Amino acid sequence: MDFDWQVWPLVGGFGRYTRLVAAATWLPSLALALGFFSEGLYTTRPVYQCPGATGVTRELCNSTAAPPGNHSDSCPTGWRYDTQGWLENNIITQWDLVCANQWRVPLEHICNLTGMLFGYILFGLICDRWGRRAALISTLVTAVPLGLALSFSPGYLSFVVLRAGFSAALAGMFLSFYIARLELCTPCHRLMVTMIGGFFWAAGELLLPGLAFLCSDWRLLQGVVTGTLMLLGLFWCCHSLFPESPRWLLATQQLERCKESLCVFARANGVELSEEFSGPGSLFAEIDASCEGYPRPRYYSICSIFGTRLIWKNALILGFTTFIGCGIRPCFVRNLQTLGPYIPYFLQAGSEILACILLCITVNLWGRRSVLFLCTILTGFCSLLLLALTQYLFIGATVAISVLGFLCAHAVVMLSIFYASEVLPTVLRGSGLGFIIGLSMVGRAAYPIMELQQKAGFFLHHVVLSSFCIISVLSILLLPETKRKSLPETLRQGDSLRRPPLIIHPKQDSVPLLRHSNKARTDYNPDSYARLASSTKKMITRDRVATKKGKENQALTKD
Repeated sequence: MDFDWQVWPLVGGFGRYTRLVAAATWLPSLALALGFFSEGLYTTRPVYQCPGATGVTRELCNSTAAPPGNHSDSCPTGWRYDTQGWLENNIITQWDLVCANQWRVPLEHICNLTGMLFGYILFGLICDRWGRRAALISTLVTAVPLGLALSFSPGYLSFVVLRAGFSAALAGMFLSFYIARLELCTPCHRLMVTMIGGFFWAAGELLLPGLAFLCSDWRLLQGVVTGTLMLLGLFWCCHSLFPESPRWLLATQQLERCKESLCVFARANGVELSEEFSGPGSLFAEIDASCEGYPRPRYYSICSIFGTRLIWKNALILGFTTFIGCGIRPCFVRNLQTLGPYIPYFLQAGSEILACILLCITVNLWGRRSVLFLCTILTGFCSLLLLALTQYLFIGATVAISVLGFLCAHAVVMLSIFYASEVLPTVLRGSGLGFIIGLSMVGRAAYPIMELQQKAGFFLHHVVLSSFCIISVLSILLLPETKRKSLPETLRQGDSLRRPPLIIHPKQDSVPLLRHSNKARTDYNPDSYARLASSTKKMITRDRVATKKGKENQALTKD
């Protein structure tokens, strides 16, 4: 059954209760943004000096390379830090992660990203096997104790381990909210509801510096972040704020639970329960008939995707673009570090807000594939400009190109994740999206890996990712268009998505030859083709007669 057109409208569709549940999933984005971006403040490198050694001040705000000059790797009288960030005390000042120990900072970044990678994969699998609500509850049970323990971590090693687990729980929480929000929406509301969630995410990113300034200590800030996550326990206690996705229940053939959930949505949306639900030929009768041969629930593992013809290819392409978008962003951010420790942060947040606005305007107008194609081209173009002309450009032009490149790269990441959620079927949406977002963590890990090696190979890293953009542009042309289309529920429906032409009519969303319609095409007239065939035969016959007469005339002339 087509959930978006046959089931969802009968229970109120995107009615008042559905809108309330979707809006309730926006607020957690604030708390999640605080948790995700706080790790960057914990590892901000301050200006420091060792009075007992040489008295030389070392500015390592955005670099791990040791400064020139004679200095010792240890300070017998203790380091003196001149904190210029929002936190007066972070893990660097707490455990002296400078000079000989400065390699521990990028190592913490790598461990944090690794934790997020496993979090997306693990909780994505839970989403598909036990449901979106079960995944959310498991992340809350994991995140709150780990967050509290993290604020009391006694040393660097315990901090790294607890932070990796905490980030894994945050990743699973983000994934469960993202998927549940998307599956509540009708095709015309999916993009707008998702992008509003992106605005709340950016608002949390902008709120973090002020909160850090008030806390001044990283332990207190971590406690506040954990406290905001504890407030999300309302989604666990109040079932109506975060109900199980009826779309997932129907796709996995949990019929009784699906009927109960649909009845709850119908009542809350103000729809009267009549014979349309339980009578003969009703909605529930059609649901039972559609799953008549499979009375038991059916679950799918991520390995099922490799038995498909198109789903795994679409997922691979979108995972590749997400990897590029996240991997290339540090190449643009690096050029903004000359503006100081504060301006780049707000430029990045502002670029994310602007990217959300542009996607809201263009994606529903031009389609997912066309906008992703354009954003990827602009990302690669800005990257190539910086590679070729950085030494010839003045600082203002370099900053402008870097901001534009970061904006386009962020748009690529956001749209690729949203696109993937529309291409993947419901039965594999959690695990598939978890693997795709996990690939973005691999792209983000490339920069701290280079920091471990004193940023050796940064230019090569930039060149490789710029080249990958070209490959990604070509592969995007193979994707289907999902604008105004229903979300695929099963593997068969996911494989039925086809690639349309790149340039199509604004009102045309599918390939004409594959479009199911009972209307006769006005541009097809069988009589005209019949006349064409008959006229062609006449012309051929006429040419043969003319050729034969010409040969006879030549023979008579010779005689």
